[in-house]
Amino acid sequence: MDIQRNQGLHRLACACLFGLIVLCVGWELWWAPLRPGGSLMALKAVPLLFAVRGVLRARLYTLQWVAMLSLLYLMEGSVRAWSDTSTVSVALAGLEILLSLGLYFSAIFYVRPAKRAARQSH
Repeated sequence: MDIQRNQGLHRLACACLFGLIVLCVGWELWWAPLRPGGSLMALKAVPLLFAVRGVLRARLYTLQWVAMLSLLYLMEGSVRAWSDTSTVSVALAGLEILLSLGLYFSAIFYVRPAKRAARQSH
């Protein structure tokens, strides 16, 4: 795989991860919280924090599990886009869907060449 493309995928994964963290906290504390004054739903960003170090260092194992974790955020965004009544919340849910898909695909496509090489070495 082209090194430039690989670096671009890594940068996209980092940007989407940080975007999801900011979105999760901002959504539930300030922009459109479930309860006035914020809610503990902001804690949904905590699992993403565990991935920051590994994603920044482009560790394949971390990128693999954070790709799977991002699917939970995709599901939450889909449910809230469909069910929330606030237009701000629906827009934030759409952003969550985009960020989680960006994280998923960039992580999977970043890891793919290494997985293929490992399979060929056996």
